[in-house]
Amino acid sequence: MKSFFLATGVAIGMSVSAQTKTITVINPSSLDRSDELVILKREWVKHKLPALTAHQYVVITDKNVPQLVQYDDLDGDGVWDEAVLLLNMTAKQKRRLTIAVSEHPAAVKAVVRTYVRQKHRLPDGGFGSVVTTDSMPYNNPPTDFSKQQLPPYLTEGPAWENDKVGFRKYFDTRNANDIWGKRVPYMVLDDVGADPSKSYHNLSDWGMDILKVGKSLGAGALALKVKTAAGDSLIRFGSNTGQVIYKQLSSGPLRSVFKITYENWQYLPGVAPLTVTEQISIWGGQYFFENRVTFSSVPATASLVTGTIDFYSQQDYKINKKGIAGLYTYDPQSENKDQLGLGILSYAKDIKGFDHITTPSTDVTNVFTVDLKVSANKPVVYRYYVGWELTDKAFATQQGFEKMLSSEAEKFAQPLKIR
Repeated sequence: MKSFFLATGVAIGMSVSAQTKTITVINPSSLDRSDELVILKREWVKHKLPALTAHQYVVITDKNVPQLVQYDDLDGDGVWDEAVLLLNMTAKQKRRLTIAVSEHPAAVKAVVRTYVRQKHRLPDGGFGSVVTTDSMPYNNPPTDFSKQQLPPYLTEGPAWENDKVGFRKYFDTRNANDIWGKRVPYMVLDDVGADPSKSYHNLSDWGMDILKVGKSLGAGALALKVKTAAGDSLIRFGSNTGQVIYKQLSSGPLRSVFKITYENWQYLPGVAPLTVTEQISIWGGQYFFENRVTFSSVPATASLVTGTIDFYSQQDYKINKKGIAGLYTYDPQSENKDQLGLGILSYAKDIKGFDHITTPSTDVTNVFTVDLKVSANKPVVYRYYVGWELTDKAFATQQGFEKMLSSEAEKFAQPLKIR
């Protein structure tokens, strides 16, 4: 669960192997693409470079210029599983890079563009160092801020960000996602919420908490839709779960990844419990996070639901382009009362339908939903998008936000090809 990279630019003997290959990265779309994530899985690299050993790296160069590469050990065995980099690609471009085995990563100065963290409150009121694995107390209630100034976790749970936007998950029975609107590209979430005299609900130089969550799913959190004798029920994740386990898989500078596993979730009385994992990724330069949700088994007639708030916005708009579909809202719906676009995209083949839940007596309400098909042990993937006008003036109009989502749908449908 570590990320390996050189972030200082200090020279280290590179000791590049004589075994060198060329790889080609292809942009199949008619769009220019910035900060596109390229993932080279170890198995694929090993096929290209059979001499690669468990504790070696690869150096990737473009016209003899070393590229910044992050090495992610996602399974925690001490050996990197994926080498990732961010590339700019023009429309239909084929970009040839050189890849070679090395004893060390290339010495490339890195700007940290992503971060994920979970921190616990200490007895003195401060917050400790980042914890990479954590378990939520059973049916952990939300913090009662009328009785205490600070929650048990910094900003109430895991937080993740890049140079465009940030998010947090309530590590309690609400299990909703919230949004940090950012006005600066640097990482801020180690400081936000640590001092109760500085409310993150007020606009600061860095930004603010821009989302009202209430009883909704907030920014793309999860619920299970099941049929019962009383009709369809929408059940939020987090309650009546044997264990809710957080695990950081990598943290910056290019990509951050973590997962939350809901083990033995007794979502309804008298039924077999489920184990579900969500794996959330964020990388530099993007206005979204990606979630990959995997079920150990799936109850008959059940589906996965995600969604976005309806506060201050009672109209949603649908998108369906090149096999990617979803919805978005756009209105003065930030907590700063300015323009905010919120959207969800997934593969059209995985979407069962859409809904708008407004019933006040239900556990989940005030949410526009996307209903997703699920199969056992097969991840369902969606992306949640944020466009705040104080982050980028392009989002000061609905047309600007919709243009971004339309481009994102095309890129989502046509990922980069690597040969």
